[in-house]
Amino acid sequence: MTGPALLPRWEQLEEAIPAVTIPMRRYLAQIACVLRPGSVSGADLALRSFAAFLAEAAPAPASLAGITRRHIEDFKPWLAGRPGQNRPRLTPATIAHRLGTLRMFFLRIEEWGWDEAPPKVPMFPGDLPRLDHPLPRALDDAAAARLPRAAQADTRLLVRVTVEMLLRTGLRVSEFTGLQASAVVLIGAGPWLHVPAGKLREDLPLHPQLATLIDSYRGAFVSPDNPLLLPRENGRPLGRHTVTRMINKAGQAAGLPHIHPHQLRHTLATQFRGMSLEAIAALLGHRSLDMTLRYAKIASRTVADEYFAVTEKAEALYGQPAQLPADAIGPKMARLRREHHRMLGNGWCTRPPQLDCAFESICETCSYFQTSIEFRPALAAQHDDAIAKHQDHRGQLLATLLARLDAS
Repeated sequence: MTGPALLPRWEQLEEAIPAVTIPMRRYLAQIACVLRPGSVSGADLALRSFAAFLAEAAPAPASLAGITRRHIEDFKPWLAGRPGQNRPRLTPATIAHRLGTLRMFFLRIEEWGWDEAPPKVPMFPGDLPRLDHPLPRALDDAAAARLPRAAQADTRLLVRVTVEMLLRTGLRVSEFTGLQASAVVLIGAGPWLHVPAGKLREDLPLHPQLATLIDSYRGAFVSPDNPLLLPRENGRPLGRHTVTRMINKAGQAAGLPHIHPHQLRHTLATQFRGMSLEAIAALLGHRSLDMTLRYAKIASRTVADEYFAVTEKAEALYGQPAQLPADAIGPKMARLRREHHRMLGNGWCTRPPQLDCAFESICETCSYFQTSIEFRPALAAQHDDAIAKHQDHRGQLLATLLARLDAS
């Protein structure tokens, strides 16, 4: 027997039901030519689970073509009763994945015209359990700002690099730990990140400050012949659990509860306010807009704005609590609140003073940024500077702001 949950090996199954397992293994060899290793491994588990059930069935089918609807109906409760990796039963998501993978197996071999295929696909979409799709858990703006600041104060530079990479790029942990030494490339006037591992396999724009941080870490700790972009200080690859511990070390210093690395990906997605869904999907490597739309539900301020507008009117009916006198907060805090909206040189920051800033030096892309015609000279000077330095993205952003001012 072999894991997970002690499924028989293919060699054992082939002794019991060779006419079923041989085409299954041929199918796995075919999809291994076009799918990623993780997808092939998932298909292997699904088919091996079904083969293990058939080997126990009485009587076992004489061939793959002899599999009927009754086999599928008996397999579903058998699968639901199987133990999971670290729990007494498989999760609904795992059951849905294995059943969906098995159905795809039957659909494909029918489409390919295999002689071993059953006369009719014995599975239907309704065989897959319906799963809940809760909204992704993301850090709010204040927490997302505190986390990198806590990482910056850490004595270990790798903690800061890890936190900022995941928070600014939205990479999955496997994609981050698998980055090759040649991953940072120069495209046009700015650095980009080539991600050949995991699901993404894309090129992402890389913030110049993050590129500088990567260079600093590699110059101090990484041997030039190391194939990885960001290994540990001893040259060994980072692991998922190590990444999680470093993120939570910074999170604990920032006063945050336990953080899962994927939450930083969710957090970045919710901060793409104002971007088109297509652009967000491209940056995050989504193949469909379904997941992107779930992030959009979190990032959209429409519902929140409507809610608080109604709430303020409702509270007026019940009376407001007594307010502290203006001098109770002290002269320095009172001055900060009065001058908060005058903190920028080319516009106005309308962010509430109680809310921490999560955007640092990219105010122009923040949803709280506002500007007016009086700042046109400053914006024009910044635009000319960006053009002179061939900073195309920055120049386009400033040109858009100038066009809006001229049109108003």
